Formats: sequence, C-alpha cells, structure tokens
Amino acid sequence: MQEIASRVYIENSYPGVTLGAINWPHGLILIDAPFRAEDARSWRSALLNLGGGVERLLINLDSHLDRTLGARAMDCTVVGHEKTASIFSERPLTFKAQPGEGGAEWEMVNGLGSVRWAPPEITFSHHLQIEWDNSPILLQHRPGPTAGSIWVELLEQQVIFLGDAVMPNQPPFLASADLPAWMETLRALEQPQYANATLVSGRGGVVLMEDVRRQIELLSRVQNALEALHRADAVPEQTLSLVDELLSGFQFPGEFRSLYRQRLVGGLIQYYRAKFCPTPETHASP
Repeated sequence: MQEIASRVYIENSYPGVTLGAINWPHGLILIDAPFRAEDARSWRSALLNLGGGVERLLINLDSHLDRTLGARAMDCTVVGHEKTASIFSERPLTFKAQPGEGGAEWEMVNGLGSVRWAPPEITFSHHLQIEWDNSPILLQHRPGPTAGSIWVELLEQQVIFLGDAVMPNQPPFLASADLPAWMETLRALEQPQYANATLVSGRGGVVLMEDVRRQIELLSRVQNALEALHRADAVPEQTLSLVDELLSGFQFPGEFRSLYRQRLVGGLIQYYRAKFCPTPETHASP
C-alpha cells in the first residue's frame, strides 16, 4: 500500500484494478474492490491497520466486472453513477464465472465461482459531494470509458482518481466506450485547477500529464481509423486490420499479449458496430 497524500492510499498488488482508500477520522472511503475473494480478505485486513473511523463507503468508478465483482465482499454501502447502477438491472442477480472474451484480467483467473452482485445503493447523475470531515470529496460524472464513468476528486489534497480514463501500457476497453466523449473528458485535465493534481489511473496508479496526452493521442488515432473504415464502407470485422499496429504501441509482460489482443479484437468490432453500423430501425420508414 502506497500513501500518495496525507491519509490517501493506493494499492496495486492485486490483479484487476488499482484500489484506493481515503482514511478520514469519520471512516474509510474505498475506491473499487479486488475481484478475488482471497484478495478482498487481504485488502480488508490491510485496511484495519489504518485505524480511523468505523464507517465504510465503497465507490465504483464504473461498471466493469473487475472493479465491481468484489463489492459485496467489502461489506459496505456502495456508491456509483446512476448509469452504472442501471447496468446491474440488466445483469442476473448472481455472476457465474465462465470464459470471457472482453480481454479483462478476471478472465485469466480460475475459481471465481458464483458471486452475488452488490449494485450501488447511492447514485447520482452529475456530481455528488461527500463531506464526512473537513476535506470534501467530489464525485463527478466523466463519461467516455463507459457511460457511467466517474472521477473521485479530493479537493484539498488535489488528488484525482481517474478510473479507466487513463490506462498506461495497456489497450483501452472499447466495447462500451464513447471515444469523442472520452477525449473531451481527458481535456478537462488541461484546466489550470488541475495543474498540480496527483492523477491516479484505475489500472496503473499515479500517472503524469504526459500519460494523459498519450491517451488522447491513442483515442484520436483509433477514432480516425474507424472513421476511415466507415467511409470505405468497411464491415465490423475489417477493424481487425488495426489490432497489431495498436498493440505494438504498448509495453507489457508477454503473458498479457493474448488477453490484450482479445480486448482490442472484441472492443473494436463492438465499438464499430455500435457507432458506425446503421441498425434496421435507422432505415425504417416513418
């Protein structure tokens, strides 16, 4: 566990996402959860050593499985965007592990079994401010990676948990993304108020503005390539021509190559189909 500001911690040792913990005298505010049961127990044990108040609150930065599967094991009230909550209404009550094709890290783990979801109990549409102590925490809707993606901003400490908005050294999840909205979200970090902020990626920990700019460049390149394919009347499967070049731009351990390739293959096809392929309803007569 790394303390990145006074009483603000991140943890990168578990598979999946970067975890956060804000240890206020009133209690602990947690950001995302480990998806394996044994990791959840380990994380809860580590948090006990921080002391602090007895209250617990868990914030889910979006609806991706690897940050929401472990929410129930954290045994506390869950907060998320209303669009994240709506995703849970479309899921079965219980997650049952089966082979996935989304290219997420949980798909590499055996023995997840059945897990009962813990959807957000507190939701919001635009922003929500938590005032447990003298240092307010602002939750802001920042769509792009998903429709319900949010940031957690510690206003006095100048720390921002970005979720999947910035993903250094791994390809983005595209299936549920909105690339123009994602780029607009990231450009908000160019505002003067964020000049000295500590930025925390949901998959990698502390990042720099250089990483933000690289993410914008990548997303722009993907958007332009997909638009070019659309102008050429390409079918979704032709997006596979982009995979190898995109994958070559990342540096990652070799054991993740197949997983990340699958992430791009599925993500590009689904994104192109959703954004560029007209549905039958589009051509329906009025």
